[in-house]
Amino acid sequence: MNVPFLDAGAAYRELRADIDAALQRVAASGRYLLGPELEGFEADFAAYCDNDHCVAVGSGCDALELALRALGIGPGDEVVVPAHTFIGTWLAVSATGARPVGVDPTPDGLSMDTAQVEAAITPRTRAVMPVHLHGHPADLDPLLAIARRHGLAVVEDAAQAHGARYRGTRIGSGHVVAFSFYPGKNLGAMGDGGAVVTGDAAVAERIRLLRNCGSREKYRHEVQATNSRLDEFQAAVLRAKLPRLEVWNARRVRVAERYSQALGAIPQIATPATAPWADPVWHLYVIRCAERDELRRRIERSGVNTLIHYPVAPHRTPAYADDPAGAPAGTHPRSERLAAESLSLPLGPHLGDDEALAVVAAVRAAASGLPAYPAPDGHRLPLATEKR
Repeated sequence: MNVPFLDAGAAYRELRADIDAALQRVAASGRYLLGPELEGFEADFAAYCDNDHCVAVGSGCDALELALRALGIGPGDEVVVPAHTFIGTWLAVSATGARPVGVDPTPDGLSMDTAQVEAAITPRTRAVMPVHLHGHPADLDPLLAIARRHGLAVVEDAAQAHGARYRGTRIGSGHVVAFSFYPGKNLGAMGDGGAVVTGDAAVAERIRLLRNCGSREKYRHEVQATNSRLDEFQAAVLRAKLPRLEVWNARRVRVAERYSQALGAIPQIATPATAPWADPVWHLYVIRCAERDELRRRIERSGVNTLIHYPVAPHRTPAYADDPAGAPAGTHPRSERLAAESLSLPLGPHLGDDEALAVVAAVRAAASGLPAYPAPDGHRLPLATEKR
């Protein structure tokens, strides 16, 4: 059986009538930017996140960059970021003129190592940027405590965590939280899009200014800014999809639980850890294997498509080869190990039961004969099924 990694068109097929009506409504309106669909989606998404303000922009990277700029972060500043993340987290910091300072995750890969965060802080540090990676919340409380002690801002990268909860609280209810609506996200548009959700009216107003060429009034430009506006078509699509997000997330959880129950005892792989304080939304289901590339080749031969997130840590990419944020091999060993061992299995709200069974069978067969997986730093990785 051929199993795609993600069927991005399935959400449209499920909601075809609603999405078609939304697109036709915008097309007929003649209003394609900064109109009622955008305002409606911003209000809806802010309410969904249990927060006061949402400012939608052109992409998730723009959301992070404009959030930082709205907080006054720029050239000469430093922002502490995970060393294991999509490079967009780092690029957003660099785009402001600030320097990303990477730190390794905890051994389970779930959050930034707080000891390393403390050690990374210098007089130039202005913010900490935790990432809710793969849809699992970062451990925010200790990071917020560090930020308070050092007078730092916290900007959350929630690009993969729409609907997740941390200690019962919705991700997105924090001070400044950035989301992506890339088509493959749990809540995805039909193109690029992003948003910043905040409880700070001044930050929200600053981002509105920054996203619109520094202008509140046409041809009156108050600051040097950019053009990053979520268009009315994308906003209308997101409004149509948002009421289904909880249902779709619940489907993802069921698939993830099935994987963990079926694969958790295989000695050649480690299934994803889940913290007791987290309600993840499983944007990705990432296993780890010492012979990742061979495992992937074997799985792919069975017709099951997999992806690698992310094969090169940002500090080791050519993009940062000549940048002070770049670093030689071994600088962030946990992140480099994750880059070498991580493999993402098919997962999405429209993955069928027969497809999930095919994935399990393919992984079991592919793992046979490979060496056992040693837990990182001598720690056994808890299974998702051990959460409660």
